[in-house]
Amino acid sequence: MFENLQDKLDRAFKVLKGQGSITEINVAETMKEIRKALLDADVNYKTAKAFTDEVKQKALGENVLTSISPGQLLTKIMNDELTALMGGSVSEISFPSNPTVILIAGLNGAGKTTFSGKLANFLKTKKGKKVLLVAGDVYRPAAIDQLQVLGQQIDVPVYANLGSKDPIGIAEEGIAEAKRIGATVVILDTAGRLAIDEEMMNEIAAVKARTNPHEILFVVDAMTGQDAVNTAKAFNDRLDFSGVVLTKLDGDTRGGAALSIKSVVNKPIKFIGTGEKMEALDVFYPDRMASRILGMGDVVSLVERAQQQFDEKQAAELQKKIRKNKFDFNDFLGQIQQIKKMGNMKDLMGMIPGVGKAIKDVDIDDNAFKPIEAIIQSMTPFERENPDSINPSRRNRIAKGAGRDLQEVNKLIKQFEDMRKVMKQFSNPAQMAKMMKGMPKMPMGKR
Repeated sequence: MFENLQDKLDRAFKVLKGQGSITEINVAETMKEIRKALLDADVNYKTAKAFTDEVKQKALGENVLTSISPGQLLTKIMNDELTALMGGSVSEISFPSNPTVILIAGLNGAGKTTFSGKLANFLKTKKGKKVLLVAGDVYRPAAIDQLQVLGQQIDVPVYANLGSKDPIGIAEEGIAEAKRIGATVVILDTAGRLAIDEEMMNEIAAVKARTNPHEILFVVDAMTGQDAVNTAKAFNDRLDFSGVVLTKLDGDTRGGAALSIKSVVNKPIKFIGTGEKMEALDVFYPDRMASRILGMGDVVSLVERAQQQFDEKQAAELQKKIRKNKFDFNDFLGQIQQIKKMGNMKDLMGMIPGVGKAIKDVDIDDNAFKPIEAIIQSMTPFERENPDSINPSRRNRIAKGAGRDLQEVNKLIKQFEDMRKVMKQFSNPAQMAKMMKGMPKMPMGKR
């Protein structure tokens, strides 16, 4: 995400490295490089110019503290201004009435139907809402089938009228059905349309007029860059939507849409799609995204994702097992599966400060856990529960069953044993205190 922009901004900041102070000359040179970086990232020209002018003005107006280098100060100013550029603060969906009606609009292929499913899953699991999905795309073959399949995956009902080709009527019927079943949120999925197709634009405007939605979310493919911003403007002129959804942001190395859309359309980005799974939907936090663009990581989002997979009761039971040295391969497999649910591995590691830049050229396969899972799943239930019972003959059988080398099995079991020892030490406060006492004392400076 935003790799190209990160690289170019890094090069721009190098202009100030080693400089004793911020001057009009070195700031002007840095701003020129930053403007180029933004334009290369497909950021709107007016947005890029206004942004760099604002940063320059702020930088020249600051007194550089002796403990802060010019590069560090400019990074702080950039972080604040990038946050403001992308909306400043988070903008979430409001629920003014039951049912709250959410209309989904956008181009063909932007990912509206998939987003509708993700949003339904998000509102159900995170907000405790009873959701009804309405299949209003009567033009794309299999669009209704796709929504029904997604609805089954997340256990959310879908209203469809297979005998109708009237999206306005279907939307009204869907809202009536929501009231009948007591749904608190209705999500109206609609057909993709081009802004220049007057008939289709009139149709979506009519759906809005007849259903009076509380939220209109414009879904756009982040990878289309400046085109996404232009399309958003054309749709906003007709629909006056309440927020933007950027899909496929995990594949966007430039960042033009995320950086331009708020300043051009003056509507907040509300959600970002970061993968294909139903859970791969995040509320958009401008401050966190600014930190990631500047290579400063996003620990808050990483912790939140971990907490979403965190089961308090399960964790307490796991802690008891660790204390008794009973942590087994079933527990290990469960932990791996929880990590996998958190999302794309490279994206997760990129949230750790300093790691994003280090791994930008490293290909991290999301299937990296598969060999480990295959080895564990080739063990018998007894072997998983009793790791110490896995003798050489059992290891040979496990290797054959998993289709892996014996060396891989031996390595995994050794790593598992080492991990178990460390976990036991960390779970025992007395042992931890003993370890701390055994550590060499740090030299104390004069006070």
